[in-house]
Amino acid sequence: MKDELPPGQVPTRKFPLFTVDPVPPIEPGAFRLRILGAVENRFELGWEELVALGEEALEHDFHCVTGWSRTATRWQGVPLAKVLARARPRPGASHALAWSRGGYSASLPLADLTAPGVLLAWSLDGALIPHEHGGPVRLVVPHLYGWKSVKWLAKIQLFEREVEGYWEMRGYHRRGDPWREERYG
Repeated sequence: MKDELPPGQVPTRKFPLFTVDPVPPIEPGAFRLRILGAVENRFELGWEELVALGEEALEHDFHCVTGWSRTATRWQGVPLAKVLARARPRPGASHALAWSRGGYSASLPLADLTAPGVLLAWSLDGALIPHEHGGPVRLVVPHLYGWKSVKWLAKIQLFEREVEGYWEMRGYHRRGDPWREERYG
C-alpha cells in the first residue's frame, strides 16, 4: 500500500457495489474453480481444496475505474501464482480470461495474475466475503483497477495470445493500471 492514491482517485471507507452479472449466492461448499486453456494440467478446485493450499493475509488499496479508492482493504486467500503453478502454464501462455459464474470476464496478462499480492480471496476485512462483494471467492488484483478483480470467480482460462474480456470489448483499457490512469482504450 502506498501513502498516496493514484491520479484521479478519491478515498472512501465505503465499498460501493458495481455489478454486470448478478448471480445467486452459493455456499462455500458449492464453490468450484476450473483452471483450463493453455496449461499442461487442467484441474478443478473446490472450497476445501482451495483453503488447504494455505492462506495469506494482505492489505491493499482497492481502486475503481470510476474514481474511488477504498484504502487499507484487508484480504485473505491463496496467492493465485500458487494455483497457476500447479496448472503449469504452457511456454507460450501469455494472457488469461478470469470468468465469473454469471459469464462476466476480465482479460489479464499472465504476468499480472502471477504478481505478488494477487489472491483468490475468501475473506474481506476479517470476515468471509459477502455475496454482494463476490463471495465466496473473488479474484483480487490490487495493482489494477477493480474491474480486473472478478467477483464470483468460476474459471481462469489461459491463452497464448491477448484476448478481450467484457469491459475491454466495450472500450476499457486492456491493462487497467491506476497509476497510469489506464481507464479507457
